[in-house]
Order: sequence, then structure tokens, then C-alpha cells
Amino acid sequence: MQRFAESLPTRIKKTTDEVFSEPQRLHKVLASCGFGSRRAMEELIVAGRITVNRMPAEIGQKVGPGDEVRINGEPVKIRFTEPQPRVLLYHKPSGEIVSRDDPEGRASVFDRLPPIRDAKWISIGRLDFNTEGLLLFTNSGELANRLMHPRYEVEREYAVRVMGELNEAQIQELKTGVELEDGPVRCEKLLDGGGEGANRWYHVTIKEGRNREVRRLFEALGLMVSRLIRTRYGVVSMPSVAKRGDVLELEKTEVATLIKSVGLKMSGSAVGKTPDKAPEKIARTPFGKKRIGNGSTPTEAPKKTKGVRFKVDRKQTPHSPKPDALPLGEVPTDESKTAAPHDTTSRHRFGRRGLFGRKNQKQPKHQASEVRDQDPGSDVRDQESEA
Repeated sequence: MQRFAESLPTRIKKTTDEVFSEPQRLHKVLASCGFGSRRAMEELIVAGRITVNRMPAEIGQKVGPGDEVRINGEPVKIRFTEPQPRVLLYHKPSGEIVSRDDPEGRASVFDRLPPIRDAKWISIGRLDFNTEGLLLFTNSGELANRLMHPRYEVEREYAVRVMGELNEAQIQELKTGVELEDGPVRCEKLLDGGGEGANRWYHVTIKEGRNREVRRLFEALGLMVSRLIRTRYGVVSMPSVAKRGDVLELEKTEVATLIKSVGLKMSGSAVGKTPDKAPEKIARTPFGKKRIGNGSTPTEAPKKTKGVRFKVDRKQTPHSPKPDALPLGEVPTDESKTAAPHDTTSRHRFGRRGLFGRKNQKQPKHQASEVRDQDPGSDVRDQESEA
């Protein structure tokens, strides 16, 4: 076995030929490097010539993006793509916490989520123990950061039920800003949702996600919040079909819309920042410099498209009447010329190679209508051809 291992090529590639999307078995990755078959790679592992994270490799061991693989002491770079971005929508009921560990042993929102392979669900923002409504989860850290970070100002909309009613001065104060312990907070939008008795509903939109922000906002005005429901996060709204405790996964098109709304792009299966536009190019012409453009600016000249060829069914196409043939040797008189005039209109419409391409090609509709107005007999010919 030792002689077999030593007979294998010692020169290795710096990277794998294949790009993997999830952790793979070590012998499959090594076979992608071009050493040989997977069985031969298992022999290398048994010979102790391969290490993973500075430790001897084992048969059947899997390697991922963060593992360091070495063959004969030389590193091998394994190429992995980022996981496909996924987004879950959860209708959180009251009485659950947004945490994986709770000393009190209360129910967690993560207990309701489906398992995900080789990754973990990241909660986009949090909701209080007694707050219900829309809660998003994703496996993309870049997307979660864009949705949560205050500098991106992603809107959150809440339905708030309070004990009492806001007066005009309090409404104006909420729109201009209320000073809290951790800084001023203001409502981007504030709508009256109605209500009966002592309870009143309001729809509030804010661009931050501080701890108990909405509750503290109304408490600063002397009003107690009796119920709080989040109905929208960014461009994602709570669907009416989702009941408390339901988990829905967004489709790929919906995920792409969400990614685009926060200024990210999806290339393949990875999520990254949107690249800046390419600068305009300047070309030299005999008349001086001219801007070509980068494909998205109005300075770029429109592309010329080829003309459309019009097909004509010869069975239904009326040919232009030809003048009556004269006997051989007879000279045409003025009467014969008047009796059978040359139909120039029909020639341009159905005639030889000219305005609209080859012979017997049809004329565009907007020009055919003009010809029909000039030629009174065209309506009669059209009716005969349709019959």
C-alpha cells in the first residue's frame, strides 16, 4: 500500500476543478483535483498523506468551506459557493421568545421552524414575548444585515391598540419625534385604525428596530399599549391566509424581489452587493470626441434592427391588372392608353423589388391604408379576395 501511495503523482493543483455548493466527502473532493479515482484517494487517506485542519484525515470524512485540506503538506483550496438564500415567513403568536436559549424554559420561535441542512436560521429582527405578527428568517447573513441595520432604514409597520385616544398635539409629536432614553424616535406614518370604547387602533410605521420601541413610544405620551402586531417588514407583508403559528417559505421570485429591494444582487446562488455602473466610454471620430455610453445611459446610440419581412399568401393576393395586349405591329393610340392605364399604386404595393423588399411582398398596414384611400377600387378587390 505504501508503494502504491508513493507511485501517485506528488504535484497537485492549487484549487479543485469543481465548485461545490455544500460539504462533500473528502475522497470526492480529492478526485476533483485530478489525482485519480475515488478509491485511489481512499488509499491516500489510509496512508496518512492527507490532513484536515492539521489532523490526519479519516475515511468518509466530510469537508466544508472552513476546513483546511493538505496533501503531502501542500494546501488544496476547495471552492464552495454560498448557500442558496432562503427566507421564511412566520406568524408569531403571543407567548413565544425569539431566542434559542431561555433559562425559564419558555417556548421559542425556533422550535416551529423546519430543519435546514448545513446552516442555521437567522432571525431578522426580534419581537417581544407579548408581541405578535410578522417575523422573517433567512440563511443569508448579508441579507439579514441589510434588513436589520439602522443605516439602511428598512420600514416596519405595526398595528397598535392603545387604551385611550391620541389628540392632535400627540399625533404631531409622534411625527416630529419623541425623546426616549436611547435617543429620539419619530413615526414615518401614522394612521387612525378606528376602534370602539376605550380601545383605539393605530397603524404606525418606523425605520428602526430598537428594544420595545413602539411600546416605549406610546408610553412616553401617557398611553398604554394593550396589543401590538407587526404587519409588514420592508416589502414583505403578512398574508391574510397565514394564521398564528404558520410558517411559509418565500418563493425564489419573492426572495429575489426582497434582495433587490435592499440594494443587493443575486448572482447564481450567492448574494452580494450591487456593483457600480461602468463609466462612460469616449471614442474618437473624424469630427472629434463622442460619448459611447455604458449600456444604460441616454448617450448611447440605439441599436439598429433589421427590417421586418412581410409574407404574402399568393392565393389570396389580388395581382394588379395588366394593360390589354396589342396586336403585333399596332401602334398604341391615346384611347388605348386611357382604357388601360398603368397601375403604379399596385406596383408599389405588390410589384417588383422596391420600397418593401422582394417581389410580391406585402405593404405595412399604415401605408396600405393610405393607398386604399387613394385607390377607390381597392375595397372592391379586397372584398372579392375575402369571398
